[in-house]
Amino acid sequence: MAADPAARDFLTTTEIVAAARARLSGEVWDYICGGAETETTLLRNRYALDAIAFRPRVLRNVDKADATTIVFGAPRRLPVLLAPLGGMTVFHDAGALASAEAARDMDCLMMLSSVTEPGLDHVAAAAGEQLIYQLYVHGDDRWLGDRVDKAVAAGVQAFCLTVDVPHYGRRDRSLLHRFQLPGRPFAGLRTGEEYAMRLDWSVLAKLKQRLGKVPLIVKGIATADDATLALEHGVDAIYVSNHGGRQLDHGRGAMDILPEVVAAVRGKATIIVDGGFFRGADVLKALAMGADLVGFGRLQALAVAAGGRGGARRMLELIEAELNVAMKLLGASKLADLDGSFLHPTIPISTPRALGALPQLDELPPR
Repeated sequence: MAADPAARDFLTTTEIVAAARARLSGEVWDYICGGAETETTLLRNRYALDAIAFRPRVLRNVDKADATTIVFGAPRRLPVLLAPLGGMTVFHDAGALASAEAARDMDCLMMLSSVTEPGLDHVAAAAGEQLIYQLYVHGDDRWLGDRVDKAVAAGVQAFCLTVDVPHYGRRDRSLLHRFQLPGRPFAGLRTGEEYAMRLDWSVLAKLKQRLGKVPLIVKGIATADDATLALEHGVDAIYVSNHGGRQLDHGRGAMDILPEVVAAVRGKATIIVDGGFFRGADVLKALAMGADLVGFGRLQALAVAAGGRGGARRMLELIEAELNVAMKLLGASKLADLDGSFLHPTIPISTPRALGALPQLDELPPR
């Protein structure tokens, strides 16, 4: 799929989001920007990030800032993950293919959702060695084993089981618009959802055995208690997430959860986090707190909406630029320099909003 050459004109992620807003219907815009019920969890994601200030160091020789990292045994250009997103075709006809090709272009990991299009066969070829597969369990043990075998055969870098959605949350914005993705009813159980509700910790042993040497990620961890249990069951990576505030209302912000998970894991597993991240500075806060990878969900979807593969790639380039500038100003020449000494609790200066990281958004005219 050819990249949109116009995407090169974007100089800020604010412009990318403004372009997406101009192209998307109101129903789709609310679908991606909204959250569950009162949207408290969604807002707390942003509040938790804004409640952290930097403590910069000086005279540290930051002539060269290196944002590369090694994750799942291979070097990556960025400590960033294109997080799994359902229903990608509502943002762009290419769907998840746009994200996959941008991930390959930028040597950046991408996690493919099992409930988006196109599916694993098409996306694996496009993403190359940057692909992780994420699964919602909507079938029995035989169904599960088949999905695992296909992912392993496709050469994924890791396999992710999402565990925080035994039942889909209620999103008032979509309900008010009567908006739904194909195959997802407004109320009641969705196809196969009863299997997700019956899952327990024993599923991890089945997955570990079937996956062999492929790393296992558990996504949706929100407490130190469950992080500890995940380690006891042999997971390789723990993904801290509240699903972008789109499932359980009145949850904690992801960055409020991260410290206790980092303390529980004690370096024994890779740590991934998502939830409200829109800036390179946001990424640095999570890395300094102990995360290894930071997931971008909403911004990714909006970048794809703005320009397909080119939009997603440009978004990653801009995040990389923000990362490099912020690292130099912070006094860190490489990611390994980062730790909690660079962070300080503070009081946010503005009321949290889903797109609060882009304060100039409403000042831009539609493209």
